[in-house]
Amino acid sequence: MRRPARLETPQWLALAWLVVVAALGWHQWRFWQAPRLDTDVFALLPQDERASIVQRATRQLGEQGERRVVVMLGATEWRVAQTAAAAFDQSLTAAHAGLRRAGDGAVAAQALDFYRPWRDALLTDAQRAALRDADVQALVAQALERLHGLNTGQPTAWLADPLNLWPTWWSQRAGLTAARPRDGLLWVADGQRDWAVLLYDIEGPAFRFDGTRRWGDALDEAGRMARICVAADGACAPITVLRAGVPVHAEAGAAQGNREMNTIGWGSLAAVIALVWWAFRALRPVVLIVLSLLIGCAAALSVTVWVFGQVHFLTLVFGSSLIGVAEDFGIHYFTSRLASPGTPRWPLMKHLLPGLLLALLTSVLGYLVLAVAPFPGLRQMAVFSAVGLGAAFLTAVCWFPALDFGTLPGSRMASAVAASLTRWPTLEGRWPWPLLALFAIFCVWGVSRLQVNDDLRQLQSSPPALMDEQMAVGRLLQMPSPAQFFVVQGATPEAVLQREEALKTHLQLNAPAKTGSPGLSALSDWVPSGARQAENRQITAHVEQQVLAEVGHALGESLHRPAFNAAALDLQAWLASPASGAARSQWLGQVGNGYASVVLIRGLASRAQAQTLHALGEQVPGVRWVDRANDMSGLLGRFRVTMGWLLVVGHLVVWSAVALRFGRAAWRAWLPTALASLGCLAVLGGLGEPFQLFNLLALMLLLGMGVDYGIFLLEHQAKEQGHAWLAVLLGALSTGLSFGLLALSSTPALHAFGLTLLLGLALVCLLAPLFRLRPLGTHSDQSQV
Repeated sequence: MRRPARLETPQWLALAWLVVVAALGWHQWRFWQAPRLDTDVFALLPQDERASIVQRATRQLGEQGERRVVVMLGATEWRVAQTAAAAFDQSLTAAHAGLRRAGDGAVAAQALDFYRPWRDALLTDAQRAALRDADVQALVAQALERLHGLNTGQPTAWLADPLNLWPTWWSQRAGLTAARPRDGLLWVADGQRDWAVLLYDIEGPAFRFDGTRRWGDALDEAGRMARICVAADGACAPITVLRAGVPVHAEAGAAQGNREMNTIGWGSLAAVIALVWWAFRALRPVVLIVLSLLIGCAAALSVTVWVFGQVHFLTLVFGSSLIGVAEDFGIHYFTSRLASPGTPRWPLMKHLLPGLLLALLTSVLGYLVLAVAPFPGLRQMAVFSAVGLGAAFLTAVCWFPALDFGTLPGSRMASAVAASLTRWPTLEGRWPWPLLALFAIFCVWGVSRLQVNDDLRQLQSSPPALMDEQMAVGRLLQMPSPAQFFVVQGATPEAVLQREEALKTHLQLNAPAKTGSPGLSALSDWVPSGARQAENRQITAHVEQQVLAEVGHALGESLHRPAFNAAALDLQAWLASPASGAARSQWLGQVGNGYASVVLIRGLASRAQAQTLHALGEQVPGVRWVDRANDMSGLLGRFRVTMGWLLVVGHLVVWSAVALRFGRAAWRAWLPTALASLGCLAVLGGLGEPFQLFNLLALMLLLGMGVDYGIFLLEHQAKEQGHAWLAVLLGALSTGLSFGLLALSSTPALHAFGLTLLLGLALVCLLAPLFRLRPLGTHSDQSQV
């Protein structure tokens, strides 16, 4: 009986990889039905060095405003601003863009009803001081004047607040923002313009990554219609439209990231296709290499989502440059096919496998070192890129020999490039040494001109014009700073509220006159501590009873204060009520064994003022100053230094890995990348480019990719070395084009990353041939050192 034919090992590999690819395809279909994408820039930042309490504060403050969009329309006349606001709102409503006008009237009425039972326990600091030294007779006269002024004949409402204390308390609460009601709108004046303020809440998710500017386009069109309406109304001066809010920034950043991802990804793919066709003049290499790239990207995305639960849009932008790296395996295989057309495909792949594995190892090491830094975004990028590279490698190894049929015609230009290596100098000649000496002098000059910049804004991708509008809105409305605030901690909620009150008093008494005391927004503004409420209740009861007795005597009747809620206003009850909507996010709740809250700062105008607040605030027990931007910038600087040392360690690790293959000749594969790294730093210094953490991360990746070129040149001897040079140039060109496009990114960090790699790869290509072994026509060349 004839046995069925058994599959050879390479066929089993091809079928096994087919099963994996099918699973990836299923996951991709499921993922893109409801993609889990993140656009929060701060998600890229280190988490483990930030205290959990600061993380919670940052998250809650961000969630408070992530659904609110603020629009301000300014004109020299209030009437013109009103007209513009009406036209703007009408256009936005007609656009059905998912922006709903926010109305606060019902909430204000609910807040009044909530606070009414505790009216006697609510006093401003000025009222407390005035009532302690009150002139009872003057207060009696004021109370009588107010009573007669009401002219209602029913003293009930007057009895609830005979000294008219409550409106002043509410007025101070309204002072937490500069906007005031006027003619059915919110109004702000800056001395030159009257501004109409419109508030909108978004419908649907706050963060989208579909590449559209639904909200931004609708806001732009509404602004255009407002200007047209004002011009038609005969107004001479133009209006100014300002927009602010997390949704508009998130949408702009996501749309920009989508554009860059498409530009880099499709641009890289087009470059790879053009280069492969130019070199091989056949459709088969183009199809197979593109297939390996698509499978690599799909595997990278699936594994990243599986590990992290979601993927950041900057990871996709960075990962799109993977296309310029992962094609090296396929290019090396097909150039070897050109060099050895008569060699069977599977034996050829087996012959190439040690060099390809070593190239994969060094590249993956370069990517994975990114994961050493505790940046969630960088860890995502490292996993995405390493997995994508590995999947592209497995596709080439398992499928290319099985699917590659026929011969490769090649091109005359490819043959000319391969032959050009024989005319490239080596270190055994004399004239490269003067060039290397000049190169060393240039490196010393350029590196000495490097200027370090660890500014956090390098991670910001919002358009500058939108950032300017955000700052203008914050200045006009006196909005609290989202970057600097106090965190107040205590053993109980009551202790937290008391420390907030102590902090406000301490700053008011000790702030220097030249800087002034900025406005503070605290929970204790809305819910005084129990001790403060008890003091206020005693003060109001003592004074109001005297005033009512005198007024009653004058009226000839007995007047008594109504009964108020004897229990203190409870923080938890306030948090559960609509009255807490504006400040609820400032309560952090239980943190560890205690509780905590956030005190926001309004009107912070200078670094000197921030330093003063820092020094004064931390004199109060339980108070901690938080400056997110400064802290994160300092953290970026510390990790820049750490990654600098890791880069040195990475060079040692990669050299050791290469030495396992090439022994004493390993320096020939490693040294071109080391020199290219120095040369890249020199060029950046000469160009005046700021030096930052992401330049070092790019040099780490350059280490993994650049050593590959030296490996390819050392792996092949004699007649095969020219085609290895062709593979190096094709890989470097496609990778350079990929990261060259990344250098065009408007996100400074990605720009620095791409530019550094572009320069480094170019220098590696110039230096690697100098360090190759001179072909002697024998197989003993690797003994040369």
